[in-house]
Order: sequence, then C-alpha cells, then structure tokens
Amino acid sequence: MISAKSSQEFVPIKEVRNGIIILKDGGLRAILVASSLNLSLKSIDEQNAIINEFQNFLNGLDFSTQICMQSRRLDIRPYLLMLENRLKEQVEPLLKIQTKEYIEFIRSFTDEVNIMTKTFFIVVPYSPAIIKSSGKIMDSLLGGGAPKKQIEDTKKALDLASFEEKRTQLDQRVGVIMSGLGRIGIRTSELKTDEVVELFYKTFNPGDISQGIKLQ
Repeated sequence: MISAKSSQEFVPIKEVRNGIIILKDGGLRAILVASSLNLSLKSIDEQNAIINEFQNFLNGLDFSTQICMQSRRLDIRPYLLMLENRLKEQVEPLLKIQTKEYIEFIRSFTDEVNIMTKTFFIVVPYSPAIIKSSGKIMDSLLGGGAPKKQIEDTKKALDLASFEEKRTQLDQRVGVIMSGLGRIGIRTSELKTDEVVELFYKTFNPGDISQGIKLQ
C-alpha cells in the first residue's frame, strides 16, 4: 500500500525567518515585489534607454536570479461593499439611483469578464558551499563528554551565526537588485515573513481570489 505524502514534503522550504526563506539544503532566498513600467507610454528614446539600462543591469549581475509574474483574478468584493455602504448613506434620490445602477454594472461586468491583476516578483538566491559535520565531530569539539543540552545549544548558536553570515551576503545581493532596478524607474520592496507565507499559501491555493501582495 502506497502512503500519501503531504505537499510539504515536495516543497524545499525548511522555514521562513525574518523574511528570509531557508531551504532544506541550507540555501537562502529573498523575494522582492517590483512595480511595472508601461513602455508603450514612453517615447522611442525613453524606451531604448530603459531597455539598454535593463540589459546593462542583467549583464552586470554575477549571480543568478529569477523574475516571476503572478496573475490573479481581481477580488472586486471589497469595492462593491464600499459602494453599498455609500448607497445606504446616500440621501439624494438621483445619486442613490445612479449609485445602485453603477453597482449593478460593476457586478455584471466582473461576472462576465475576468479582470486580472499582475504582480512581479524577483527571487534573490544565496547558496554557499555546504560543509557537512557529523555529531561525532561536534562531540570532539566539545570534549567528547559534554552534556546533550550543551551540544544542542552549541549547534543552535553555530546555526544562528551561519544564518547571519549568509544573510549578510544575501542582503548585499538584494541591494544590488534594488539599486539596479531603481535606476530604470522600477520600485522594489522586500517581502516580510507574513507576506512570504501569504505568497506561498496563495500560490498553492489558487482558488483563493483575495488580493495579493502590494508594493509598499
């Protein structure tokens, strides 16, 4: 009999700490949400300048990165709720009728047409060389006869120090991405822990049509 595996076993994420994704192999990932540019509203010279600057930005990176786009159906319910509250407060008969007709138009239109929102994410990685150490090596470093709690506390301290060291390297890469895109006119913001968790929850639960991550 084949036992079913949970979805967590297929996701290479160990935990999310201070907005940083820690993978099961020890690698770190930071996620940035980025604004967009409408090139069609720019002049030809501006378009060429933006494209050339973006090309220089990509060629100047000495590490890999991922640019992802997420499309989600726009949740119009909060907007309709706001309009319905306005309708209840409206005392002018004509404006009351117009507001009611507008609500019906928005509701019917969104039922017939899927209005999508697009969000752009940039995944910044850092995967240092992994040095494996056995429990026997840890025991020898602590004198061989150290209590189990002391060994565990030492492991936690080493893990924290390793995380902070790797995070410093990752933060430098995040800074390179943010400054490079800033020169093009693209605003970026690093996701916090709750925003990272929300992003992955909605990625694995596409039926949830609530609003996605917003650029701060």
